[in-house]
Amino acid sequence: MQADFQYMVDFTLPEMLSEEFMGMIPFQRAKVNRLFRDGKLVNYALSLEHSKMWAVFNANSENEVLDIVKELPLSKFMSVQISMLTFYNSLNEEMPVFSLN
Repeated sequence: MQADFQYMVDFTLPEMLSEEFMGMIPFQRAKVNRLFRDGKLVNYALSLEHSKMWAVFNANSENEVLDIVKELPLSKFMSVQISMLTFYNSLNEEMPVFSLN
């Protein structure tokens, strides 16, 4: 079933990245890759400079997003803010590029 809504999740990383946090990164990446494959995750970005991470999820409700976020191994280290998006535009990389030559 296709999700009806998209949600932006704004994560705030801890000031100090502990050894435990760093050790969970491979598990986080594996879960993120699975969410991309399942069509639940649309976009994922990290700024260590600003201690922020952002993700856009396809979901049917904010509670569904919260459940997904709770499954991410690094979530227990971060504060989270969820916002339903009114719209989300992006360049679809799967679109073929046509040449006029």
